[in-house]
Amino acid sequence: MTEAKGTSRARRMRVRRSSTSERAYRGAERPDAEPVRDAAASVPYPMRVAAAWSWRLLLVGGVLAVVIFLVIQLRLVIIPVLVAMLISALLVPFSEFLQRHRWPKGLAVAAAMVATLAFVGGLLTLGISQIVRGSADLAEQSVVAWEDFRAWLLEGPLHVTSQQFDQVVQQVVEAAQQQSGVLVSGALSVSSSIGHFLAGLLLALFATLFILIDGRGIWDWIVGIFPRRARAAIDGAGRSGWSTLENFVRVQIFVAAIDAVGIGLGALLLGVPLAIPIAVLVFLGSFIPIVGAVVTGALAVFVALVYNGWGIALAMLGVVLLVQQVEGHVLQPLIMGTAVKVHPLGVVVAVATGSLLAGIPGALFAVPVAAVANVMIMYISGGAWRQAEPPPPAEIRSPLWRTVPQRPGYGR
Repeated sequence: MTEAKGTSRARRMRVRRSSTSERAYRGAERPDAEPVRDAAASVPYPMRVAAAWSWRLLLVGGVLAVVIFLVIQLRLVIIPVLVAMLISALLVPFSEFLQRHRWPKGLAVAAAMVATLAFVGGLLTLGISQIVRGSADLAEQSVVAWEDFRAWLLEGPLHVTSQQFDQVVQQVVEAAQQQSGVLVSGALSVSSSIGHFLAGLLLALFATLFILIDGRGIWDWIVGIFPRRARAAIDGAGRSGWSTLENFVRVQIFVAAIDAVGIGLGALLLGVPLAIPIAVLVFLGSFIPIVGAVVTGALAVFVALVYNGWGIALAMLGVVLLVQQVEGHVLQPLIMGTAVKVHPLGVVVAVATGSLLAGIPGALFAVPVAAVANVMIMYISGGAWRQAEPPPPAEIRSPLWRTVPQRPGYGR
């Protein structure tokens, strides 16, 4: 009985195979019958990988473009806040140092703010007072230099006649009169820019004060916005980025001091008057990329030209260019790159990209933003935060948080 069942089952299997082969053969004879294929399966695997990378990169690029657009549109608010963060990166360690030596927190914060304002105000007062004190002599020397330049044009190898010279001067005056509307609008835009600058300065001072008073509480509140599983990574990355920002500020002050000493010492050795205010202005101008170096360098060359003549002016120009080249190609890439853990080529590319996207503010914040972003990304990708416990909900330490509306079930 068992053998009969096995024989019948084998017969049925042979019949099925033969019928299947016959249907396949008949299908092959039909010219219009094509096998059904999956279109995705026909795409090579490397092409699929490239496509997967492409749409993800496009998504990331689109998000970055939107962020950059919003930053540019809100630059009047974001730039003062970023300036406040840079100042706070310098003042927070000083305030904490005073608090560790048993200074009250309020007194330590006040001392840090007052010391900063006094230092910057003292430098500005020293530089401006020296320039104002020598302004009368500078004006007289400028007139003498102008007369010497006019005499050189008339009697020099160019053989310019007095009539030609007067015609050129008259054309310049008429062009200035014709462009009076442009000058007026330019003055109005300058007054508007001054208003924006003062408003941004006040915002930067207030933001710096609040960061000094309760910066840790503000950061805990930001971390609390994220899901609990991501708080350890965000907290660790933020602290690493803040340490990098502190290093950047210290190195930037060091580089500015080297620029000031180099140009000031060069002016002193060449016998150029106003060497001290020139050094002070170079130090302050070094914090403003491109424009600061150009303006302060041009001022040093102008003073040398007026007081000492063409030879010393050219020598002063050589000193300025030498210091700026050393600062741009040695100090910034090597010292700054080492301090902020960014390759020297990355520093140069960051400054160039920032200046291209946002001008002077972009050049100013390009290196710190790139350095902080690099450190935070490396920290998160390294995975050290997986062994760390998420930060507990911080308790209210500052009375400032009493003015913030509370969310039900949230520590703040």
